[in-house]
Amino acid sequence: MSETAYNNATQSYVIAPPAMAVLPVEGCDRLFPVNRIFCIGRNYAAHAVEMGHDPDKEPPFFFLKHPSNLSVGEDFPYPTQTNDVHHEIEMVVALAKGGTDISVEDALDHVFGYGVGLDMTRRDLQGEAKKLGRPWEVGKSFEKSAPCGPLVPASRIGHPAGGAVTLDVNSERRQSGDLNQMLWKVPEMITILSQYFELQPGDLIMSGTPAGVGPIERGDVIHGKVTGVGEITVKVV
Repeated sequence: MSETAYNNATQSYVIAPPAMAVLPVEGCDRLFPVNRIFCIGRNYAAHAVEMGHDPDKEPPFFFLKHPSNLSVGEDFPYPTQTNDVHHEIEMVVALAKGGTDISVEDALDHVFGYGVGLDMTRRDLQGEAKKLGRPWEVGKSFEKSAPCGPLVPASRIGHPAGGAVTLDVNSERRQSGDLNQMLWKVPEMITILSQYFELQPGDLIMSGTPAGVGPIERGDVIHGKVTGVGEITVKVV
C-alpha cells in the first residue's frame, strides 16, 4: 500500500474497524497489543511421539492462530462442528522488537515477556485436514481457541529456560513437562521465524506443548501452569 493510500485508509472506514487484540501485563495498567500468533508444532519429543511422529526426523514447523482467537479471563465455549476438542498448555513468548535474520545470540533482546496460554484444538477436524493435505486453520484457528493469561515482563522474571509445564482437568493431572525439554528453544524459534517472516513488535509465539494432550468436555475446569511464569484457569461451557 502506498503512503497516500495508507493515510487515506486511516482517516475513514466504510465499516467500523475491529478492536485490536490485546493482553494484560501483570503489575501494569497498560496493555500489550497483539499483532500475530505463531505456533510451533510438536516442540516436545514425547508429544511428537504421541501424535505419531519421530522428533529426530522433523525440522521445526509453524502454523498461525488469528489474534482474534485470543481469550482473556473468559470461559471456553465448546466449539461447533467437532466432537473431539483437545487441550494443549504452552508458554507464550511476546516480542517487543521485530526484524529479519535475527541471530540466536540477539534473539532474547527482542522479547518483551512471557505468559501462559492454551492452544485449544478441534482434533478431529485437524486430523481430517492432515489426511487431505489441507491447512489446519479449521482445527486450530477458531473463536476463543487461544485462552491466555497476563504477560509478565522479562525485566522481572528473566528468560525462563526451565520450569514445570503442567495442565490439570478437574484437578487431575493430564500434561506434565519442563521448558528444558523443548526441542527448539526460544532463541532458536525467534531466529527460525525471522528467516521466513519479518517479525514485528506485538507478535506472539506459542512455544509448543508437552505430552498428555487429550479431550475436554463441557463443565470441565482446566488449570494450566508454567513455573516461574504464571497460571491460567478456564471453564469449558
